[in-house]
Amino acid sequence: MNRLTMEQSEIKWECRFNGALATDRAGRLYDARFRQAIHATRRPLSEKEIRAVEAMTALRITARLSRQLMDRWAETHGLSEGRIHVLFRLADAPGHQLPLGELAEQLDVTARNVTGLIDHLERDGLVERVDDPDDRRSTYARLTAAGGKRLDSLRGEGLYWQMKIASGLSTEELELLRHACLKLIENMTGAPVATGRTA
Repeated sequence: MNRLTMEQSEIKWECRFNGALATDRAGRLYDARFRQAIHATRRPLSEKEIRAVEAMTALRITARLSRQLMDRWAETHGLSEGRIHVLFRLADAPGHQLPLGELAEQLDVTARNVTGLIDHLERDGLVERVDDPDDRRSTYARLTAAGGKRLDSLRGEGLYWQMKIASGLSTEELELLRHACLKLIENMTGAPVATGRTA
C-alpha cells in the first residue's frame, strides 16, 4: 500500500475517547475521569476491586474502538467484518473451501447469517458455492482467485494497522497483554490450558 493511501486511510481511523488519560506513579496509564467516578460511589471499593473495574472498563472501551476501526477498515474494501472473517476462514481451509454448516460453526453464527455473508461475497466474485459430489444436500463455500487476491492486499494492510495500534508496546508488554486477554477468556469459558508446551 502506498504512503498516500495510508495517510488517506488514517483520517478514517480516528476514534473518540471520552475519558482523560493520566499516568500513575509507576508510569502506567489510567482513566482519571473514570477513577474519580469510582471513588464517588456509595460503597468504597478495595484497591483490587478498583483495579478490576478499571481494567474491565478499559477492555470494553478497547473492544468497542477496535470494532469501530475494523468496521471502517472493512468498509474501505467494500466488505464487512463478517465477510472478512469468511474470507480468512476459507483461505486457511483445505482446498480453500468449507461446508456452509462448518463455516457457520467456526464463525459462531447462524446458518442463515452465513448464507447472507456468502450471498454478498458470491455476488462480488470473491467466493463461489460448490455442491458436494458425495452429498447433494451439502454445499461448500470456496474462495475464488479474486477472493485470494483481495485477501493478499488485506493481509499487508491489516498487519500495518495492528502494528500501528500496538506501537509503543514492547514485546514483553504485548506478551503480557496476550496473556491477560487469554486469562480472561479462560475465566469466562473454562477453556482447558495445555501444560508443558513451549513455543
